[in-house]
Formats: sequence, C-alpha cells, structure tokens
Amino acid sequence: MAQNRADIENKYKWNKEDLYATPEDWDKALEELKKFSKGIVGFKGKLSAGDPEVLREYFDFNDKLGIAAAKLGTYAHMVVDEDLRIAENNERQQRLQLFFVDYSQLSAFETPELGQISDEQLDILMKDPRTADHWMSFDQLKREKAHILSNAEEELMAKTSILGDVPDSAYSILTDAEMPWPQMTLDNGEEIKLDHAEYMTQRVSSNRNDRKNAFDLFWKTYKQFEGTFGELMAGNIRQSVFNITVRKYASVLESCLENKNIPVSVYDSLVENVNKALPTFHRYLNLRKRMLGVEQLEYWDVYAPVVSDIELKYSYEEAQQLVLEAIKPLGEDYAKVVKRAIDERWIDVYPNEGKASGAYSTGAAYDVHPYILTNFNGTLDSVSTLIHELGHTMHSYLSNTNQPYHKSHYAIFVAEVASTFNECLLDELMLTKLQKKDEKISLLMNILDGFKGTLFRQTQFAEFEREMYKLGESNQPITGKKLTQLYLDILKKYYGHDKGVCHIDNLVGIEWAFIPHFYRAYYVYQYSTSFIASNALVEAVLKGGAEDQKRYLNFLSSGCAEYPIDLLRNAGIDMMDAKPFEYVVDKMNRIMDEIEKLLA
Repeated sequence: MAQNRADIENKYKWNKEDLYATPEDWDKALEELKKFSKGIVGFKGKLSAGDPEVLREYFDFNDKLGIAAAKLGTYAHMVVDEDLRIAENNERQQRLQLFFVDYSQLSAFETPELGQISDEQLDILMKDPRTADHWMSFDQLKREKAHILSNAEEELMAKTSILGDVPDSAYSILTDAEMPWPQMTLDNGEEIKLDHAEYMTQRVSSNRNDRKNAFDLFWKTYKQFEGTFGELMAGNIRQSVFNITVRKYASVLESCLENKNIPVSVYDSLVENVNKALPTFHRYLNLRKRMLGVEQLEYWDVYAPVVSDIELKYSYEEAQQLVLEAIKPLGEDYAKVVKRAIDERWIDVYPNEGKASGAYSTGAAYDVHPYILTNFNGTLDSVSTLIHELGHTMHSYLSNTNQPYHKSHYAIFVAEVASTFNECLLDELMLTKLQKKDEKISLLMNILDGFKGTLFRQTQFAEFEREMYKLGESNQPITGKKLTQLYLDILKKYYGHDKGVCHIDNLVGIEWAFIPHFYRAYYVYQYSTSFIASNALVEAVLKGGAEDQKRYLNFLSSGCAEYPIDLLRNAGIDMMDAKPFEYVVDKMNRIMDEIEKLLA
C-alpha cells in the first residue's frame, strides 16, 4: 500500500539536491538558460559558409545549452513524478516546454543553413581537427540534405510541431482520466472498478473466471470508443504522413530510421524472422495450455500464472545483494558504480501516494549522474525491474563519463540492450538459487514470458504499425473499425487462432487502442531488436573471457560515437545477420526442453 512520501526514510528517496539545492535555484537556472539561448542568433547567416572555426563554436554552444536544458528537464520531470497531484510542479515542467517551443523557432535557421554546405566541404569538415569530433553530424547532413526545407519553411514546421502532440495528449486524457470504467464482481464477491491497474491485476489472476470477465468488460469499454480512438490515431498518422510528404521521404518508416542510419531491411527482417519462428511461439503457447490444464487456451490465459502458490518475497536490502551478485560477470568497476547508485541515493525506491507508476532510469543530467524511479514491492519482478533500470543507469553513466556530451546519447535502437542484459544475468543467478522444482519451473516460464512479451508481442506490434502507416501513405481511409480488423488479423496469425493453438475472441481486436507507444512512430520494434542483441551478448560474456567482457563494457561506454548497427557489431553482434535471431529462438526452445524434463 502506498505511503505518505513524508513517512518514507530519506535513504529510500532520490537526492534531487545533486541537481539543484532548492526549487528557486531551478527557477534561476531556467532564466539563465533563456538569456544564454539568445546567443544562437549570433550564428545566423554564418553556418552555410562551412567555416571550421565558426562551426566549432556553434557546436560548443549547442553542447552547453543541451547540458543545461537536460539538467533542468531532469529535475522538472522528477519532482512531477514524486507526486503528480502537485500543480506547481506541473507548471514548472510546462514552463520548460514553452521555452523549447520558443527556442525551436529562434533556431529554425540552423538546418537550412547547414544544408547549404557542399558535400565536398562536409567531407573536409569530417577530417578537420576542429570539427572532426562531430563527423556524424556532417555524415547525417549529407544523407538528409534532400529533406531539408528553406528557412521560412523550417520555421513554419517548428511553429506547427506542437500540433502533432494533440492526438497523443487527447488519447492520454481519455484513457487516464475520462474513461468510464465499469464495476466488476469477482468470484469471491468483491466489487472492483476495472480500470487499467485492476485490469493488469486481473489478467494475471489464478482465477480463470475472473480473468475472462475482466477481459470481456475491459475490452467492451474500449470498444465503445473505437471511433474516437480511430480518429485520434488517424490524426497521428496523417501528421506523420504530412511531415514525410513535405520532407520528401519515401515512407514514415524510412524517415524514422534515417537519422540513425538503420536500414529499413533491419525492420523488415525482424518481422520476417519472427513470422518464421511462430511455430516456436506456438510450442510455448501449447506448453502454457498443458500447464494450465485447459481444454482450449484463450487469450485471457496468456498472462496467468502456470504454477500456483509460488510467492517469492525480498526486502529491498536483499534485492540489492541479489543485484550485486548477479552483475559479478561485469567486473568490480561496474559493481562499484552500482553500489554508488544505491548508497548515494540515485534511486527513488518505494511507491507513495501520488507517485508516478512504473519505473524508469534517466541519464539526461550529463554533468551529475543518472536517476532511477521504481515502485519496489518485494516481488521477484520488482527485483528484476531494479536490475533492469540499473542496466540503463550504467549505460548512461559509462557513456556520460567516457564521451563528450554530443556523443553521450545512445540511440533508442540499443537502449534496451543493457537493461535486458542485466535481467538475463539475474535469471542465470536465480536458476542456481531456486532448487524446488515448482520454483524453477515458475522462473523458467517467467523467462519464456519475456520472449512472448518482448520478441513476439513487440514484433506483432511492429508488423501492425507498418501496415497501419501504409494505409496513411496510400491515402486510404483510417477508421477505428478498420484498425481493429487489421490488428485482429495479425493477432490471430501470431497466436495460431486458425490452427487451434490459442482462441482469439473478435472483441480483443480493439487491443491496438490500449498501446500508447503507437503514438510514437516506429518505436516498439526496438524492444525486439534490443532483446535479441542482449541475449546473444550475455551468452558471449558468460561463456567467453576477459576480451568479451571488455567489448561489452566498451559498447556501454560508447554512447553514440558510432551508429547503432556499428556499435553492436563492435560488441560482437551483427544485426544484419540472422545468427543472433537464430540463437535467441534456439535458447527459447532449450528452455522449453528443460521445462518439459522437469514436468516429466
């Protein structure tokens, strides 16, 4: 049960004072940033000449501004998440957002002017000692020149960019605040309001009847707003299609991958390879059906616990020890920083009234240190969440420590590698600690559930997203009903509905409207690619030697010094090759072999 924040010991709350001693210091820093940001106009009319000295000063200016803005943003975000009910904290965050809107208009000249630098001059700048450290910016500029607009057009795009947030904002208000959640009576007679949190609770209930009723009521509620959800998503898609049309991209997918130099073939190969592996996924579903002892596996059964009466509980101090033991393969230096994160209050541990749900790590405060928010509740899942977020924290810490600011921001494409890697280390440790058969089976199934939720489910989302954007790009009507049918067809294929593997009720087609990530174009596929890469890297580190460990730590320390595909290749994983994917599918089958032996 959530406590009053004032009643939680300070040692379990993050230390915001490392950022700003008081809220007034934050206010002062924002005003200083506003004054400093006006300096950008001093570069207007000077960038197109490609003068190395001017460009070096321009990049230095951007780094200073970025460091200050990220520090302000980190603090503003953190104080909001401590207690979402405090209006003045939300106001602080809005003030910063308005600054960014103003600055984007003030600096709209940058991209058009840089786009006027010739390719020959860009090649020279990539080698000039004064600007060579920014080679990636010049390389991206060469590839993106065809998509840069005039000064006036770029300024107009900056002014209208805030309109693109409307569908997502409206979606959040509808689903988080205005949805009329139904009352539900559990089998034990208890009355509950079936909102998001209760739905997540009931879908993992050991009572099958409660699970079925929860699914029926929850999705019927979403179905009532199918038309509204359809219009919101249509607006989101039309905005993306407008942007690629104006900037002359072939597709929304190409525009989203271009910036990080990720070939479209990586996305398409992921979908293709996962479709080829559906028999392995169906094997998992049949194993789940066997363990649940049901005649027909239903969609409301895919989250249910397959082993009853297993309740592993850990104090936060015990969780710390498990984490420190699990990460030993990464060496003493890695462990020392993790210990610092715990001891120096980088982590906000427990839930409190009004606190943001879930968990995250932010490493945006480049010149301070990363921070973690969790809602630790003593379950093995919460231990896994802790080590997951510490993976992100270590990725940020090592990149910030070893790279200049402009090279410290690792791409989303590789962001989940470090976190999933740490989860795998915890799984390996727990398999040695849990000796009871039921506990071991429960853990192995939990690992398989990770394959289901990340490799298959996120790729299923990615396939739906690709087909959804094709509707917009071909100027076809986009309605809630059409999106529901599109999602339902893909869902049935993945879960083997027509093969009798798992029955999918047509009502569940509205599930697409439940996924907020769809308002961030082509984001979800990166969970799958990171999952594949991290599982393959864990194998290399655990079975390899000091050189494999070193390569992985170098990867964590590289930020965005190179493009994501190249960073992973340097670490030993080639995402242009099918081998990492084949390894992950083979690992999944090996885990199922182990479970079947234990069941026998």
